[in-house]
Amino acid sequence: MAAWLCELVTEFSQQRPDGLPLTGITVIAMEQAVSAPMCTRVLADFGARVIKIENPKGGDFARDYDDVVLGQAAHFVWANRGKESITLNLKSPEGMEVLHRLLSRADAFVSNLAPGATARLGLGPEDLKVRHPQVIPLEIDGYGPGGPLSHKRAYDLLVQAESGSCASTGYAGMPAKPGAAVADITTGLYSALSIMALLLGRARNGSTDPAPAVAVSLFDTMTDIMGYQLTYTQHSGIDQIPLGMSSPAVAPYGAFDTRDGQTVVLGTTNDREWQRLAREIIERPDLADEPRFATNSDRCAHRDELNKAIESWCAQHDLEEIQQIADDAGIGNSRYNLPSEVVTHPHLRARDRWRQVDTPRGEISALLPPPVITGMELGMGAVPGLGEHTDAVLAGIGLSVEQIAVLREQGAIGPAYQS
Repeated sequence: MAAWLCELVTEFSQQRPDGLPLTGITVIAMEQAVSAPMCTRVLADFGARVIKIENPKGGDFARDYDDVVLGQAAHFVWANRGKESITLNLKSPEGMEVLHRLLSRADAFVSNLAPGATARLGLGPEDLKVRHPQVIPLEIDGYGPGGPLSHKRAYDLLVQAESGSCASTGYAGMPAKPGAAVADITTGLYSALSIMALLLGRARNGSTDPAPAVAVSLFDTMTDIMGYQLTYTQHSGIDQIPLGMSSPAVAPYGAFDTRDGQTVVLGTTNDREWQRLAREIIERPDLADEPRFATNSDRCAHRDELNKAIESWCAQHDLEEIQQIADDAGIGNSRYNLPSEVVTHPHLRARDRWRQVDTPRGEISALLPPPVITGMELGMGAVPGLGEHTDAVLAGIGLSVEQIAVLREQGAIGPAYQS
């Protein structure tokens, strides 16, 4: 192997921290957009080696959503750190053979292609069971097999609308999609959890049986996330009216304008908290003693009246004062923030939650993964350029410089990476 290629392989192997729970696990990913990339990003954060297979002609289409991060897309840099990118033309026999060589050394294969795409490529769960029985195949799709919607493409907004999520967000007659890509993100998290559970089971029982296949659909994820709303409607026959920054489940609970032009969010979740809010915060013992507001169901039925009383009180006080009084009374409260305010949030800074992450265009700041584990900081590897690791990965599975050059001439892999 050429000296420069040996150095490249060594350099990247040293970037992956040792001692993380998934160190030594290899995941092959054929992924686009958010759901599967979120799954594999979580696995990479926990130490897995994630090899991202990309089309030489543009790669993951999320690379081109925008160019706000030093000329790179915000979605892509957020969901793809810590991975190796290689370009493979899977329409060529040579490209497919390279992929199979990678799969022969892998522990899991994650994909979120269009319905039936992996099967058409000979990479479906039944195919892998025969040729790569050690690989856990995990497919993310929109609606799951066996139903009238199974053939449909699915994106976050489409599934949120289909699952009722948009009907529970916004206001009456004004449905809205939650700002975060809830369907994509939660599906990715369920997928990562599934792979981790199966890896743990394999390690514990030492099984050499073919790995079970996993399928996770955005629709199944979102209908599970909608569990409260669906259960309520199933047993009451009522479609609850969305209440913006409030909840149909509890009252009082919502956002209120303050004297200094801020917005405070106050919430109660039980009768004791309601009593404290009424007596110790807004100083309305008459409301605390009123039988019409005795239970949460009663308060939900009269939420408008209670909201007016709280609005009136908040309008006479500044945010800082309201929050101090609420804290002293043991009542949950927060400040309504814009994303630009969260970026500079003092709580994140005080807890040292930001880290620097490399990208092909320079360093960026990124938040640590949510789990805080004693004595361990999860990995936050570099965001890969398109095809950045093609030569190093292929050298790592035994291909010579000459063989890699031939694959490039055949169009089985993309052009040599230019940083």
